[in-house]
Amino acid sequence: MRNPTTPGAVGESAELFLPWLPPRDLADAASACRALRATASAVTARRAADAARGLEPVPIPFHNRVDSKPYAYFHYTPFSLIVPSSSPHAQPWGCAWAQPPGPTWPRPNLDGFPSAVCGCPCAAGECGGPRCACADAEADAAGSGSGSEAGIGSLRECSDGCACGPSCGNRRTQRGVAVRLRVVRHLQKGWGLHAAEALGRGRFVCEYAGEFLTTEEARRRQKLYDELASVGKLSPALIVIREHLPSGKACLRVNIDATKVANVARFINHSCDGGNLQPVLVRSSGSLLPRLCFFAGRDILEGEELTFSYGDARVRPKGLPCFCGSLGCPGVLPSEET
Repeated sequence: MRNPTTPGAVGESAELFLPWLPPRDLADAASACRALRATASAVTARRAADAARGLEPVPIPFHNRVDSKPYAYFHYTPFSLIVPSSSPHAQPWGCAWAQPPGPTWPRPNLDGFPSAVCGCPCAAGECGGPRCACADAEADAAGSGSGSEAGIGSLRECSDGCACGPSCGNRRTQRGVAVRLRVVRHLQKGWGLHAAEALGRGRFVCEYAGEFLTTEEARRRQKLYDELASVGKLSPALIVIREHLPSGKACLRVNIDATKVANVARFINHSCDGGNLQPVLVRSSGSLLPRLCFFAGRDILEGEELTFSYGDARVRPKGLPCFCGSLGCPGVLPSEET
């Protein structure tokens, strides 16, 4: 029987609890003894190798030649969560999985309303057949859906209540991040998301996942984030989407906070020229809350940074600096009152 104080036993125990620690606590544990230092180094290497923690179909590594930060720490979710009941309080990262947990299916029904079963031909194994009844008639072949090219498109997909499965052609944004990406450190912009393979126009890239907030909570958090960002203690990723309803008399507001709970879309930087990604609001049949997804707005080269426009809201003189480098960049990120 192994003595629990031997280096081997310490290392085995450390593999169980060190993945739960944030970076500062992990560094403190590493300074305690040689066995913990070795395990902490392995945890750090595994974190840097996959920002998605095995929750996406392909790993998404960090790449940093600028400074000593091996990764950015946050809680990962493949899809948006409703605050506060579904927000994770803790999450292991850097475990020596014998088999990674893998993406989950089906995705949760975000608003609690059951979806009606559609007549999707994929339910009968005929995915190459007629267009599904859940799909948008206006959706174009590039996958960006209806809406102006310069604005946010729209798309409708099958839901968890439909009889078809995850392979259905009308669930193209529901199978996770299937394209190869990497998170790259920039000297001025910090982390950014890059294509690790060539992406053709219209290819689905990723969803903007985070926490769905009420407007009241979004305003409370934005005030706090502005204070922390002004002294360089935080890089907020709270996005506000306003969708004008068909009547033209009302506007649906969706708040998604990817600051602490998010997927890799939190690393997509702003570009004043509109960027190379097309944002699209995706609805599933029977769902009230749309999801913000990104498609390649044009052919994208391997290694190219992925960007989109954060919006045309007013520019504040004391706003965060913009380093996109595009022509006409005012030097300050767009901002608005939440």
